[in-house]
Amino acid sequence: MKAIVQDKYGPPHDVLSLREIDKPVIKDNEVLVRVHTAAVHAGDWLLMGGQPPILRLMFGLRKPRKKIPGFDLSGYVEAVGPKVTEFQVGDDVFGTCKGSCAEYVATSAKRLAPKPDNLTLEQAAGIAVSGITALRGMRNAAKVQPGQKVLITGASGGVGTFAVQIAKSLGAEVTGVCSTSNVELVRSVGADHVIDYTREDFTEGEERYDIVLDNAGKHSLKEMRRAVAPTGRLIPNSGTTGGKVFGPIGRMLRASMSAMFVSKQGAPFVAGERREDMLALKELIEAGTITPVIGETYPLSDTAAAMALVASGHARGKTLVAVARD
Repeated sequence: MKAIVQDKYGPPHDVLSLREIDKPVIKDNEVLVRVHTAAVHAGDWLLMGGQPPILRLMFGLRKPRKKIPGFDLSGYVEAVGPKVTEFQVGDDVFGTCKGSCAEYVATSAKRLAPKPDNLTLEQAAGIAVSGITALRGMRNAAKVQPGQKVLITGASGGVGTFAVQIAKSLGAEVTGVCSTSNVELVRSVGADHVIDYTREDFTEGEERYDIVLDNAGKHSLKEMRRAVAPTGRLIPNSGTTGGKVFGPIGRMLRASMSAMFVSKQGAPFVAGERREDMLALKELIEAGTITPVIGETYPLSDTAAAMALVASGHARGKTLVAVARD
């Protein structure tokens, strides 16, 4: 089978190559999926580059243990292990795996869910990681209530577009923060108000919000908390600062420490890959409450370009990799 393979850390066009490798063999509780579409996001880019360096303690000191990039996928069930009862050969599924930029993947049945009936397989590839992150950020970490004012930075990205829609479904008044070119996109997914960060700095304004979900990390935590109401909370989910060694992880560590002493500071949350969350997203999608926002789609052979777009910080919605050749 064809797959994108990485043998060393570095920039996408230097380390990613299309190769022919063996098809994976499934275990008793696994599903073999013929991948239709994969999606890439910031986490894939960080792991590809081995940055920040502290990540290499977990994912390989000198070279990545995870050879194939990508976590999100959609596709067809090709085979199931003897202990799998949830799926049958031919089912359309979406979910996560360890290396989705390949023609076939073996993954646990617990990491998959049936494709929403009202989505194409291409659209479904953009659900899992970003959708679960937004769901757990808004529903679990922030516990958004009807009538609350919610501000979401990075509102035009993969997590941001889901978060806007989920916050609206929970009854919030939502403000999205994005660049000029994405203002209409953020409005189109349901934001009540949109702030163009190239023209206005929301941390210096007078408006205060009950919940601030930070997907961008462009301001310090202290600056972000200026926009939080006295009884509100800042929920961090990303960052570009933190130093050369810790990178965004440094920001998360500072947020965790601050959360113990500063009332406005919420602790970082762990999204995880729970099947019940994927099923909850499926239900919301089929009800017409939310839908994935798809940006650029690249062929498998051009996965490096997809990664470069994500690395630029200017990707709109989900960036996809078309794997199937049908």
